[in-house]
Amino acid sequence: MGVAADERQALSSLLDELGPDAPTLCAGWTTRDLAAHLVVREHRPDAAPGIVVPALAGYTQKVQDRYAAKPWGTLVEQVRKGPAKFWPTAVGPLDELTNTAEFLVHHEDVRRAQPGWEPRPADPTRDAAAWKSARQAAKLNLRKAPVGVTLRTKDGREAAVKTGPDPVTVVGEPVDLLLFVFGRDAVALEFEGDAAAVTKLRSVNRGL
Repeated sequence: MGVAADERQALSSLLDELGPDAPTLCAGWTTRDLAAHLVVREHRPDAAPGIVVPALAGYTQKVQDRYAAKPWGTLVEQVRKGPAKFWPTAVGPLDELTNTAEFLVHHEDVRRAQPGWEPRPADPTRDAAAWKSARQAAKLNLRKAPVGVTLRTKDGREAAVKTGPDPVTVVGEPVDLLLFVFGRDAVALEFEGDAAAVTKLRSVNRGL
């Protein structure tokens, strides 16, 4: 299996363990909401666009609420099994391309919302995928940052992802950098740069 498939299975097991009412890092969402989101994304092409298009979000929310009302075990099993065989991302390489960041981030959304969470031990395959995803997503997600942004891993890999004044370097493990790029605060990171620039970057990032 690839990283996306591994993270899907790990998240599904965690959802089974925690139940439908556990908190997540996604504002306003319990584990039930997050599971319903994942199922809509992979089973409802009519509703999935509303995940990213605000004008369509109302319809997406209605569909998501209907999935959220399903029995918990049924909903988690849909997350675990993934899309139908005819769905493009049922193919392994496409699954990795489109779902690695999705399931890595949402697995950590659940893990890190629980009391006493700790970062997972390093894993070369997962960390390589997280680093690649962080670099790719940062160019879109941080495009409105008012400062320049460079990402750097603890072992010295570096990527300039946003040009701009008052550059800030964000330093951490790949999974933490990926979570930061997607606007999460439950991360272990260091920031190098002018204090005011760091504040501006973190303020914009929380709005993702």
